[in-house]
Amino acid sequence: MEPWSPPRGRASRWHLCACALSVASTVTGSAAAEPSKLPPEAGYQRGEIETGRTGALGGATRAIGADISGHFSNPANVAASRVYHLGALAIIAPEARRQSYGAAMSDSVTNSRGIAGAISGVYTAQDSGGLSRKATDARFTLAFPMSDKLFVGVTGKYLKLRQDGLGPLGQSFASGGRKNEAIVNGFTFDAGLSAHPVDMLWIGLVGTNLTATGDGYRPLGASGGVGLGTRTFNLEGDVAADFTTYGRTTLRYMGGAELLAADSFALRGGYRFDDGDKSHSGSLGFGYVDPAFSLELSLRRTFSPYTSTMLFVGVTYFLESTGLTRAPNEIPVGGD
Repeated sequence: MEPWSPPRGRASRWHLCACALSVASTVTGSAAAEPSKLPPEAGYQRGEIETGRTGALGGATRAIGADISGHFSNPANVAASRVYHLGALAIIAPEARRQSYGAAMSDSVTNSRGIAGAISGVYTAQDSGGLSRKATDARFTLAFPMSDKLFVGVTGKYLKLRQDGLGPLGQSFASGGRKNEAIVNGFTFDAGLSAHPVDMLWIGLVGTNLTATGDGYRPLGASGGVGLGTRTFNLEGDVAADFTTYGRTTLRYMGGAELLAADSFALRGGYRFDDGDKSHSGSLGFGYVDPAFSLELSLRRTFSPYTSTMLFVGVTYFLESTGLTRAPNEIPVGGD
């Protein structure tokens, strides 16, 4: 069984897309140029890129999270479903003064041996009135199904990050960065494994930023997740360790659930606790899947010890729906 994705019904697809973009534009207007009052880590989120689905599930998608979601959370899962997807995403955090916009592509259909690939580019601007942080994130994933039960993958990551403003310590290297000069400009990589030992059960393991750069912009990490999934319901719990950001090993505990309603509508919810800043966050999300595209919209609210909001929006086009590529069921898993 492939990782769950809702069956595709019919609806007013372009109207839904327009609504999502309108919501994003409205929230963007509230992210004014005044400095954020939150700690930088609250907006940066360890440099992770989350799709609408991942945001809704509290970040718990390392076990059950295929195609573009897998590209960002567990590279092995890019090979766990047979799709050719093109997507756009936005992440907006008004209190943190963060905006991220990007595009991604995931292809596990065109290679006859089952080798899957994904590529993405995301631009982030954070706290333009304070830190004035700007980052360009580019990623490339290769994944392979060892069998129909075991998948492996690697993601190469390039990050260029500038920070021209002043942080909480004022003018200093630690807080102010280097004006007009990149403070991060280099490569690292993630590696992942995904296993489907029995029906309904998925297990994911991921190592992040494995070159051990030693900086908090690309923290060394290890994580894992266990998920139970059917075509109509998923439940997953993840734990992620961060060995760098806070100068000690910190853990995040994440959990999420999603339910498919009326064959096309996904209702999602999640929770996370971050030991690094002792924060608690809850999330809710909605997904709609049509024969040609999908829409995802979710909201995460951190309610302790500070309050902040993150909005996640995603639109994905299913290129395989055009008939230009082979149908997914024409390509066997593992290249058999």
